[in-house]
Amino acid sequence: MAQYTKHPVAAPPTAPERESTGHLLLRGYTTLMLFVVFAHTAVYNLLGEVGAAVVLGLSVLGSCAIGIPMLAKNRPHPFAWRRLPWAALGYVALALLSLAWSQWRAATIVTWVLLAAVTVTALLIAHVLTWHEIVQSLASAFKWIVGLSLALELLVAVVLRHPLLPNFLTLPEGDVDAQWYWVRENLFDGGRIQGIVGNANVLAILCLFAIITFGVRIAQRARWRVTHALWIVVAAYLMLRASSATAYVCAAAVAVVLVVAILIRRTHAPGARARIYATCGTLVTIAVAAVVVFREPLFTALGRGADLTGRTDLIWAKVVERAGHHPIFGNGFSSPWVPTEPAFDRWIVDHGITVFHAHNMWLDVLMQLGVVGVILMAAAYLSLLWRAWFFAADRPRWDLRADRPFSPLTLLPILFTVILLVQGLVESTPIMLWGWMLLVLFSFKIKAVPLIGVGLDEKSRVTERGREARRIP
Repeated sequence: MAQYTKHPVAAPPTAPERESTGHLLLRGYTTLMLFVVFAHTAVYNLLGEVGAAVVLGLSVLGSCAIGIPMLAKNRPHPFAWRRLPWAALGYVALALLSLAWSQWRAATIVTWVLLAAVTVTALLIAHVLTWHEIVQSLASAFKWIVGLSLALELLVAVVLRHPLLPNFLTLPEGDVDAQWYWVRENLFDGGRIQGIVGNANVLAILCLFAIITFGVRIAQRARWRVTHALWIVVAAYLMLRASSATAYVCAAAVAVVLVVAILIRRTHAPGARARIYATCGTLVTIAVAAVVVFREPLFTALGRGADLTGRTDLIWAKVVERAGHHPIFGNGFSSPWVPTEPAFDRWIVDHGITVFHAHNMWLDVLMQLGVVGVILMAAAYLSLLWRAWFFAADRPRWDLRADRPFSPLTLLPILFTVILLVQGLVESTPIMLWGWMLLVLFSFKIKAVPLIGVGLDEKSRVTERGREARRIP
């Protein structure tokens, strides 16, 4: 219960500031956009190719309708043009220019429009929301993904009692390859589950993102901490049942980076950071060398082959061969590969399905945009990695005071970035859709607002928003 005094000298109590209805709707729209991007395969499996295209088109139009008026009126604050992620935007520009020499021009046009839409959406989210609101929207989107994944698995296992094909198609007669199923009815038989995204590896990575986001919310002492802890349990269960070796490796990398970041935050003595960096660097080098030497028994223990489930011979060799045809500027942008394009149709086939990416982001970029594209992509990710690390490791400071507390929120970008970089060794997701959105979103937000909650940049935004909320029409 609120306590206040009735003493005549004391100021009367004031109600806490409330967000305007428009801003609440904006946050809701942001959550919807994040869900559509992260769970894009669920939209495709539910509505089909045409329906997914309509949803994407409406989402882009909605982003433009919201963003353009805000930019024209400099609301909720002036757009930080000078702090844009130029390396990432350079990659987008090169992808468009590749139309001039592309070996698959139709695929380049279609996929570049998708890349541009995701880029604009990420910039809009970074511009209109504060750091706390971004994490809150991410948490809401992951709750929907995790909750609907569990609900769909229960529906298939308890009600339907047979595997589910995309678009709720009727099961054909005879055997069907398990790779074609949206949900395989494995919830109670111990097999790998796929959730609403229809892919066990993607579900596991999204659950790892969710665990980190919910953990940050708990560390921030946000409301409903017990509920967030229960969501962590559900996400951990789905991640375990997805049984993704890639997600396990990403989780191990996240744990290492988290420990190092916490140790760095606790250092006070001169030279302590250098000793921690040297020690942890040595241990990581030894661990990587051990993985390389003992990769066969290690991958066998994880249920994977030493050839990374056919990637080296089936996919990577052909991608490298095609990349050698145009090594400098590549063969033309297409992320993902469009299966109906003759150059990709039945080019690489796995379980009867045309493969739509190289399962390695660096080889994918090399084939599409050549060495120049690899340089731009490396610059974009290295820039994000550098800024995200010091965003997490450095104490917030904008004046002579050097004892301000760290924010748990500053750990989220570096942990997400580590997941993307590790996943990029065996997947191409970090260069398209939600992987690309996270790259652009965090790159722009860290450059534009390098402080959390208080400080010159974030404080000005909070002050302007509070002043706008108090304004009487």
